[in-house]
Amino acid sequence: MESSRSGKESGDIAIPVREVKPSKSGKGAPPVVAAPIRHGQVPPAGGWKRGVGIIDLILRVCAITATLAAAAVMGTTSQNLPFFTRLFQFQASYDDFPTFTFFLAGNAITCAYLVISLPFSIVCIVRPYIVGARMLLLIFDTLALALTMASASAAAAIVYLAHNGNPNTNWPALCQQFNEFCPRVSGAVVGSFLAVAILVVLVVLSAAALRRN
Repeated sequence: MESSRSGKESGDIAIPVREVKPSKSGKGAPPVVAAPIRHGQVPPAGGWKRGVGIIDLILRVCAITATLAAAAVMGTTSQNLPFFTRLFQFQASYDDFPTFTFFLAGNAITCAYLVISLPFSIVCIVRPYIVGARMLLLIFDTLALALTMASASAAAAIVYLAHNGNPNTNWPALCQQFNEFCPRVSGAVVGSFLAVAILVVLVVLSAAALRRN
């Protein structure tokens, strides 16, 4: 009675063990020994991998916001100067620069991909040890990172010329006249580089999670 009470107080669960008696020939199975199981000792079901999946999902939402804002600002950027002549009207629009058109397309594609990748990110939270979905995210995140970096870098070069010009090639500083156009495109480029930074973190997280599998 005292041993049973002490076992209940310590939190151990008694598991009945049946001892197999050896046969007449002397060949019998060894007795089965079972270790006591304590209450509250549950093996970790995902551990830090589930936490990585949650961070991954949050960062994807942030990257969607950044790329969507960058594409929307660039796609709605246009300015007409108040003075014009019969033959010429001074206007600046994003589609006057092929680089800005590429910037808009690159960020729109990245934003669409990130939206599609959300279910895969949720799967990585529910099943933290899955490899296939995380590998797909790693591959396509790297491609999205390359596309966004290329479009943002190309647009940043044009924004620099618009702000400072280039006297050697007679490129005027357009921002001296178009004082509304330049801040908008500059803000779009900053938002795109923010998305690039988030994508870098996503690639590192996916690679780290796969390395520990």
